[in-house]
Amino acid sequence: MEWVFIGVVVAFFVWRMMPTKGVKSMSTADLKNILDDKDMIFIDVRTPGEYKERNIRQFKNIPLGSSFSSLPKDKEIIVICQSGMRSSKACKQLKKQGFQHVTNVRGGMSAW
Repeated sequence: MEWVFIGVVVAFFVWRMMPTKGVKSMSTADLKNILDDKDMIFIDVRTPGEYKERNIRQFKNIPLGSSFSSLPKDKEIIVICQSGMRSSKACKQLKKQGFQHVTNVRGGMSAW
């Protein structure tokens, strides 16, 4: 019985870690090459305190849980957080809201 419970828990975490269909992923090394691209929108979903402590100039702070309705749906949206988990959630929210071009930065600011 314990093995079944452990299997269910492991399956749940594996399912939660899987990328959202239609969301791209990039490394911080790839990010460095596109930071000056004016056709992309860069958002940082960390808290205002985290953002104030350390940020990438091109990224606008829109904390996770905020509305993304002001973002243009016709541009590529690049999303970062501290580790990549919150930005992954934000990417899922963006896809549900109809954004077509969404990319998560793997490893987030920790990898930067």
